[in-house]
Amino acid sequence: MTKAVCILQDQGMEVAHARDDAFRRLFAAEFRYVWTSLRRLGVDSADLDDVVHEVFLAVHRRFDTYDPARPIRPWLFAFAFRFASDYRKQARIRFRSSFDGDESADPRPAADELLERAEDQRLAAIGLEGIALDRRAVFILYEIDEVPMNEIAASLGVPLHTAYSRLRVAREEFAAAVQSAERSRGARRGGR
Repeated sequence: MTKAVCILQDQGMEVAHARDDAFRRLFAAEFRYVWTSLRRLGVDSADLDDVVHEVFLAVHRRFDTYDPARPIRPWLFAFAFRFASDYRKQARIRFRSSFDGDESADPRPAADELLERAEDQRLAAIGLEGIALDRRAVFILYEIDEVPMNEIAASLGVPLHTAYSRLRVAREEFAAAVQSAERSRGARRGGR
């Protein structure tokens, strides 16, 4: 083996090692963000860990295409969105409320604040479920993750105008779903 070939192999190993270290840091730093994003996009809690790992496998395969000059979270969210969309399309998966059973009331005394917070979370979950997935992605990125709209459009591969349009409709769908849930809750209370 020539000296030049040995040097190139050593440099290649150093680059691969640096890439793996960078990916490990990304995984550790952003695992919770991807997990939460998938949850918000309707992946059932029983399947979350598996889907998160599938997302990170895809991220690892495409890690060399990431432009470090851009924010990482919109890039990761685009992966999460695609996997959540595929997950929901699977015939073997019946879409269940992605938030069933997560709001258990704390049995401790003085739980009124905890109950109010749980009710707010339940209403937010219902509101998110009331938004079509393509619009929900824009809504989550903009309203919850506070990502600028131009980054959202770029990450999701849609024109800027389309992203703004999706946000407008998503806000309407969210409000309608929350109002409907509040009305039905009020009707149930009135019937007691």
